[in-house]
Amino acid sequence: MTDITAIGEILIDLTQTGFNEAEVPLFASNPGGAPANVAVAASRLGAKTAFTGKVGNDGFGSYLRNVLEKDHVDCSGLLTDPHPTTMAIVSVDAAGERDFRFVRGADSELTPDEVDEAAIRQSKILHFGSVSLTPGLARNATIHAARCAHQAGVLVSYDPNYRPALWASEADAVEWMRIPLPLVDVIKLAEEELPLITGVSGLEEGTRLLEEQGVKLILVTLGGDGVFCRWQGQTWKQPGIPVKVADTNGAGDTFFGAVLSRLCKRDGKPLEGLERAELKDILAFANRAAAFTCSRSGAIPAMPALAELFDGQGGAKLP
Repeated sequence: MTDITAIGEILIDLTQTGFNEAEVPLFASNPGGAPANVAVAASRLGAKTAFTGKVGNDGFGSYLRNVLEKDHVDCSGLLTDPHPTTMAIVSVDAAGERDFRFVRGADSELTPDEVDEAAIRQSKILHFGSVSLTPGLARNATIHAARCAHQAGVLVSYDPNYRPALWASEADAVEWMRIPLPLVDVIKLAEEELPLITGVSGLEEGTRLLEEQGVKLILVTLGGDGVFCRWQGQTWKQPGIPVKVADTNGAGDTFFGAVLSRLCKRDGKPLEGLERAELKDILAFANRAAAFTCSRSGAIPAMPALAELFDGQGGAKLP
């Protein structure tokens, strides 16, 4: 049985790193895509993970497949498509402001028929994000996978990762980002995304509304301040780990991958019998993993292995 199956986008983050002597922008080709990041993070922390999605029949596609396989992510659900591998282009202007643009390709071409329903039913957790809910065939494939998991009693986790450049309007994004909520058991979202999903900005009220819609575990990340949690009607803030930040890219995916890696290793169903004290330990572990990622450059390259988080006697290590 697979612990976690992630479905959605895997892409190339083409990120500007500077300029050459002729003032021509220089770019680095980094592996990216939030669901793929979560699959790698959880795998490095001891979970058996798989990824479902599409890459192009090109060099970038081969590279991304190799990245996942190197981290022992099952790629039997990663298909090759005639469209080119998707890219997210991050450029920097003279004032240092970053600009995000997406060149959509293979990731948005996954169809419901290409989703391995048997593999989903044999997983403990199905994870997806909202980028694959943007216009394209993958929208139907993602909702189909979530519905299949929900009906089979597989825990469904969701990261409504809002990227304005991928939507026709904010209203369109909000509509589609809310559609899967009745299927979701665990949600992780950034503090600024909470008002988009719920219509209110307060942590207590916003998470209460999500709980009323059936979401069992709600996690709102607060950057360096840690995470706000709602579980079984109770709320609290789990403090973050102070760290000298090198790069925050991938920290949220590391956090969520760490949470899921612990939940899937529990006896029985991932949320069954979960007490507040155990959940606080899980969140502390996830915050520490995210801090390790922030202390190093890159997303996937910076994600820690399980051994890095503990000393030889099983005690916690800090970055």
